[in-house]
Amino acid sequence: MSINVAAIDLGASSGRVMLAKYNESSRLVKLKEVHRFPNSMTKKEGHDCWDIESIFENIQFGLNKIDEEGIKLDSIGIDSWGVDFVLLDKQGKMLGLPVAYRDSRTDNVPEQVMREISRTDIYKRTGIQFQKFNTLYQVKAILNENPTWLPKVDKLLLIPDYLHYRLCGKFSCEYTNASTSQLLNAKNCDWDPELEKVIGVAANWLQPITQPGTVIGEWISPSGHAVKVIPPATHDTGSAIVATPLNSSKSAYISSGTWSLVGMESHYPVTSVEALTANLTNEGGVEHTYRILKNVMGLWLLQGLQKELSNLSFADLTSLAEDAPAFQFLINPNDERFLNPPSMQKEIQAYCEETRQGCPTLPSELARCILDSLALYYRVVIDELEEVTGRPVETIHIVGGGSKNQLLNRLCADICQREIVTGPTEASALGNIGYQLKGLNVLPDLKAVRAIIKHNFIGEHLTPESVPQLEVHWQRFLKLCAKKTSPQSEKTKEVA
Repeated sequence: MSINVAAIDLGASSGRVMLAKYNESSRLVKLKEVHRFPNSMTKKEGHDCWDIESIFENIQFGLNKIDEEGIKLDSIGIDSWGVDFVLLDKQGKMLGLPVAYRDSRTDNVPEQVMREISRTDIYKRTGIQFQKFNTLYQVKAILNENPTWLPKVDKLLLIPDYLHYRLCGKFSCEYTNASTSQLLNAKNCDWDPELEKVIGVAANWLQPITQPGTVIGEWISPSGHAVKVIPPATHDTGSAIVATPLNSSKSAYISSGTWSLVGMESHYPVTSVEALTANLTNEGGVEHTYRILKNVMGLWLLQGLQKELSNLSFADLTSLAEDAPAFQFLINPNDERFLNPPSMQKEIQAYCEETRQGCPTLPSELARCILDSLALYYRVVIDELEEVTGRPVETIHIVGGGSKNQLLNRLCADICQREIVTGPTEASALGNIGYQLKGLNVLPDLKAVRAIIKHNFIGEHLTPESVPQLEVHWQRFLKLCAKKTSPQSEKTKEVA
């Protein structure tokens, strides 16, 4: 018997509607991309926002296309990035704008929150790394702005929860995405009462937590077919890790895309002083697991560069980087100045000049700088994970679209000096599909989901090779990461 599942996988630069056909007898999964569409931030009323209506229209287009082909879906599920949300009034209508996490509205807001509750207390409660765009600070920023429509707000729905609501008319708040908000208690997996006090009236907007794999409603197709709506692990990294073939406590992962999420799977949160110092996060996973990880800026850096060098593709930039000298220029990829700069190229050049490395001018130099720096930062996080968890890392699984970048995979193997296993590239979509199959009672648990994915998708193995003077470059990189620098945009303001 064949099961038909639609997985909508949304990223910060594109979205896809994927169709999976799962044959129960052969255990084979056939995956097909039905519709791909661009996604990006747009400027509205002075804020960087998501075009949420365009996203939903494209989701509908893809689902309708499946229906037109006469395929009867068994279920639908959506995964996306975390922290961002939509606000609704009592009639279910959107209020305000779906502002993107890269917007500047949360500048200095974390410091304000920490005057009400300490950094240590926030971390002990939530286990979530401190990033200025966490939902906690976005909500506080709205309360600070005090828009005229604020008293009308009735519900806060994270992006995939809002899109599920649009499909089936039912409200939900899926656990793995809610855990990224820095409002959820890491131990009892529910909204934290002390942090609810910090956001005051906004605590009333939060919805009860829904576990992944729960049927929340039905979407009625144009042909009249009722399709179950099943939120998977709606945080895209949560779904990606569902699909990662972790088979040992000595395994780590990198979910590689716009962001690189470098982490380990655990059955308990780690909220120690050492974890706080390393700023590691404890995001919720499926079946009482935790994703102990750190967000690394990822291929956003290369995307920003390619946007300015539009005559070159990502493949072109990577190919040029292969022939460029290694470690000539380095940056701290997690410096906040790279979060959303007016010009990625100028920001990288300014960083290199400030740190007395000279100025990378060639596309090959800029691209190599990004890739070397990312691989070095991966090693930083792997070392932190080992220290905080007490678990050695022998193998790193690289999944997601970024796992197609063979140069970055090789750099990761050689710089981290660990075995690398790459794939699946469609990890978020496959994890989404796998957990919908669990929700349909086709598969019993996470172990069975991973077994099916491993049965269908074979990874590539890379063995580390020696790198001349690696320790010298490593120590230089650590010194760079310890330095504080100023964004190019701030220097421009000072000159003006």
